[in-house]
Amino acid sequence: MNGHEWLITQPTAMTEKDPKSQTRRSAAWFGRDDRDGFIYRSWVKNRGVPNDQFDGRPVIGICNTYSELTPCNSHFRTLAEQVKIGVWEAGGFPLEFPVMSLGETLLRPTAMLYRNLASMDVEESIRANPLDGVVLLMGCDKTTPALLMGAASVDLPAIGVSGGPMLTGRWRGQPIGSGTGVWQMSEEVRGGRMSREEFIDAESCMHRSHGHCMTMGTASTMACMVEALGMGLPGNAAIPAVDGRRNVLARQAGRRAVEMVKEDLRMSQILTRAAFENAIRVLAGIGGSTNAVLHLIAIAGRVGIPLALEDFDAIGSALPCLVDLQPSGRYLMEDFFEAGGLPAVVREMASVIDQNALTVNGHTLWSNCAQAPCWNREVIRPWSEPFKPEAGIAVLRGNLAPLGAVIKPSAATPSLMQHRGRAVVFRNTDELHRKIEDPDLDVDEHCVLVLQNCGPKGYPGMPESGNMPIPKKLIERGVTDMVRVSDARMSGTAYGTVVLHVAPESAAGGPLALVRDGDMIELDVLDVSEEELAQRRAAWEAPPAAATRGYVKLYIDHVLQADRGADLDFLVGHSGSAVPPDNH
Repeated sequence: MNGHEWLITQPTAMTEKDPKSQTRRSAAWFGRDDRDGFIYRSWVKNRGVPNDQFDGRPVIGICNTYSELTPCNSHFRTLAEQVKIGVWEAGGFPLEFPVMSLGETLLRPTAMLYRNLASMDVEESIRANPLDGVVLLMGCDKTTPALLMGAASVDLPAIGVSGGPMLTGRWRGQPIGSGTGVWQMSEEVRGGRMSREEFIDAESCMHRSHGHCMTMGTASTMACMVEALGMGLPGNAAIPAVDGRRNVLARQAGRRAVEMVKEDLRMSQILTRAAFENAIRVLAGIGGSTNAVLHLIAIAGRVGIPLALEDFDAIGSALPCLVDLQPSGRYLMEDFFEAGGLPAVVREMASVIDQNALTVNGHTLWSNCAQAPCWNREVIRPWSEPFKPEAGIAVLRGNLAPLGAVIKPSAATPSLMQHRGRAVVFRNTDELHRKIEDPDLDVDEHCVLVLQNCGPKGYPGMPESGNMPIPKKLIERGVTDMVRVSDARMSGTAYGTVVLHVAPESAAGGPLALVRDGDMIELDVLDVSEEELAQRRAAWEAPPAAATRGYVKLYIDHVLQADRGADLDFLVGHSGSAVPPDNH
């Protein structure tokens, strides 16, 4: 009997003794002896897959955001291979698939515009294919929330593997942090204190390995959130991308994904209210990015967990920052890892952490971290001697932001946290970039810079324009910070006294749209009479639509405001993992 005859005549036996194998999703494709079962198995065999891979073992999808257009994720082919080995070692069948990759560095107008689109890609790819569980490979800023959002809407067993931060940048004997160093040095060039030749020289020194930003920017923050939520293995957040232990973690995740399927441990059992509250607390403890507010609210919306701006204020705003990392401090993610990483932070936060929250390894967050050592108290401070007190994300409200706005106190200038100044208004980013260099701009260091029309609908997509540059005339005088207010976001690697995510946004007719040059602003309070505001509101006209077709129009028509996570209204909630009808 030759091989061809054997493949045709040998029945597809479900030989695994686990009785659950017949009821797994993948059995609806691979566990059949009819015509469609032939089709599903036979086409997969075209690359040499043995018949015994269809014997009922768990099928694990590897959701890969690799792309050469996403430099942070450029090593994910290697990472995916390690996950596959782990799946095979545990008796599973790995199948890798690509989804839209979101790179903050190259993608225009902003990766945030496409976060929700990528989440749709993830959700539908998982649900439409013969998968029992999934490993999520994520690195650059928006890939992490997009993958968590999409997978949560399906609710299969899932485990997150972050790509890891790059190695510490070094220039002329000094460490430099990705993103943070760019903002610092570009301002030095504008102020005439650094030459363009030096600036270009540093360009080749900042990013010296695979991985995402090695500051506590949004990518590192969200990697920490994966671990704090319980969606990643202990140590996931901080192992450098090129450290061999990152590959070990990926392999372990592959193994664990198989076991999670056998245990039927789904995302909804991990992403509980307690998990999100822990994430908010940890966000304060690490001095994390304001972008995490948007992403955590959106992820919670996919699993039906109520989460609002008030929760960040009530749960996290009064907590201390324990981690001395750029942009709030001095050190970088490689230092953080060597000091003990996120488990060491969680251990320090024992008094406020919900110790019963479950994680993907089947243990609680606390049991994973209870014995975690700290090797460097300069990087991770003790709870009794924090790096900065009361440094959690602060939520602001007032007649300028009736639905709320956020500020990161750990990255702000303390003396500016209570401030009143004259508004200098920019109607869009083009006007900002044109006027900010003008030596005749009517501005001084006491003014409040206001940027309009950069929210979810207005830009569209809510870009990282909120950390507006200091006017050139003031930079040249040595001014390094001013109060800035916008409906935009800012990079997690950025710093300054910056009020962000003002809601409702300008393009939706929020009060920010009514601010004019010369108005007095006291952080989140607009000092203009209600009569004057009413007149301005009556005269206000919505900006023209940025798109008339395609995804961008869909986004503008359906995006929620920042206080609700900027998800699309029809994506909130979940559709589960029901097996779709056959394709024949």
